[in-house]
Amino acid sequence: MSKVEESVEVEVPVRAAYDQWTQFETFPQFMDGVERIEQRTDTLTHWVTEIGGARREFDAVITEQIPDERVAWTTVEGEARQAGVVTFHRLDETRTKVMLQMDFAPEGLTEQAGDKLGFVKRKVAGDLKRFKSFIEERGGLQTGGWRGSV
Repeated sequence: MSKVEESVEVEVPVRAAYDQWTQFETFPQFMDGVERIEQRTDTLTHWVTEIGGARREFDAVITEQIPDERVAWTTVEGEARQAGVVTFHRLDETRTKVMLQMDFAPEGLTEQAGDKLGFVKRKVAGDLKRFKSFIEERGGLQTGGWRGSV
């Protein structure tokens, strides 16, 4: 398994950052290569991605969710193997640090080479920067939010 850790500071309160992150179906608007996410239950999502010409479909289950603190997941079915957690750290009333940690299994020579060259790390960093723009351009107004715990 490979590991990536990246973070970004966003100029919105922790609740706005967390609530927006729980709107998984909006991920294609800021995550490169994510074509579609369907929220099937409170804890099950179905992903369709195409990254570097490799198309994948998989299900992920939310294993832990604590409002304004963290969302953890793992894949359960499909072509991708990964697990991760995103945490939200209140810096002050208007700023939040969003930290993403992910373990994943690159498949095949192309994915293994891309991993060794830092492709995944750069992709995750870019996704977090786009999340920052996505939420800040809305003035901290999220498109929704789920406040339940898992």
